[in-house]
Amino acid sequence: MTDGPSQPPAPPQDSGHGTVGEAEGRPKWKVIGPGLVVAATGVGAADMVATLVAGSRYGYALLWAVIVGVLLKIILVEGAGRYTLATGKTIFEGWRSLGRWTTWYFGPYIIIWGFVYGATAMSSAALPLAALFPMVPLTVWAVLMGLAGFTMVWLGRYTVFERITAVLVGIMFVTVVGLAVIAVPNVPEMLRGLIPLIPDGGVVYTLALAGGVGGTITLAAYGYWLREKGWITPKWMRVMRIDNTMAYVMTGIFVIAMLIVGAEVVRSAGVALSAGDEGLLDLTDVLKARYGDVVGVGFLVGFWAASFSSIIGVWNGVSLMFADFWGHMRKKPAGHPDTLTGGKYFKFYLLWLTFPPMILFLLDRPIGLILTYGVLGALFMPFLALTLLGLLNGKRVPKEWANRWHTNLALGITALLFLILGVQQLIDALSPLWS
Repeated sequence: MTDGPSQPPAPPQDSGHGTVGEAEGRPKWKVIGPGLVVAATGVGAADMVATLVAGSRYGYALLWAVIVGVLLKIILVEGAGRYTLATGKTIFEGWRSLGRWTTWYFGPYIIIWGFVYGATAMSSAALPLAALFPMVPLTVWAVLMGLAGFTMVWLGRYTVFERITAVLVGIMFVTVVGLAVIAVPNVPEMLRGLIPLIPDGGVVYTLALAGGVGGTITLAAYGYWLREKGWITPKWMRVMRIDNTMAYVMTGIFVIAMLIVGAEVVRSAGVALSAGDEGLLDLTDVLKARYGDVVGVGFLVGFWAASFSSIIGVWNGVSLMFADFWGHMRKKPAGHPDTLTGGKYFKFYLLWLTFPPMILFLLDRPIGLILTYGVLGALFMPFLALTLLGLLNGKRVPKEWANRWHTNLALGITALLFLILGVQQLIDALSPLWS
């Protein structure tokens, strides 16, 4: 593929919130936008558990790491959005311009990741519902969550998807931030947590909070959602940056609220949370005992909203990424209907995310597949950070929108952190082979 200019696809006619009409005048930022979608999709149940455990073990000592993590996500997502707006190309077109190795990495990754993540996401969204309605088996709830996400994304347009995500974010925000307020945070301790210190034994949790929370393949989907919204030219650059920053500030508030709950509720209760999403059910029992059933049930609703927002976000955003990838493999021109929302490649991956992963409910997730997923998944975030360094320098992007030295420094630090975190995840993924 050449690096020459390509024509961006026409903006969708129902991009929502008046953005298409505003393209004729001065672009205006709307509170609900692609940034909110990518931030909500990236924060799931596993991130909530990681933050709770960090808070329960170290109190507010790692608050600074949460703030660093928010800044890193702002940098990464802004880079992906800036490349798309500045060039009119998708992120996958950019990756291909860096060499065939990017395709050889991304192709197997998106197939294997989708298969395993589909089962994980459905199970995560099913857990709180199974706790609320135990008469229905967990597997049944998982299948129903997958079918619900599939139906919403298959039949809905981007505007509908965006509004549903906004509602889910509202539920997450009210329940989790409200719980943090009820828990009464220790403000002096929080202020001390702004000093960058790593407590004894806290290296892994520090890396997880700084690099892992809210960081998934969906960060790279931001450019596709910009296109769906109708933000497709450099005139939307300022709006995109505001959208991205505000969304991750909200994510930061959400994660800090979870840290408060871990420090004030879990720590004082003296309980050890289970690994994985089940840890949130442990917290529910603590909340019911301390604050009553209303608060406990409310948290389960927030848990469900966080998990289900990840389902519909991945079902939509990663399906768009796959459609773009496969369209290029089939030599389809940019913007071909087969590669857009509702196109046949989009629908294929949507089916792939939903139905084959249900087999894993019966097979109990075979270890070989999990190991492969862990190895590939550990390297995606450093892959994104390093490729953005390549895409946002040199002739691949107009000089006006190329990186400045401080942006390169920030991306370089981000890439280094994700490489360290990726190595740690690789060790964790391969440890069953050594034991």
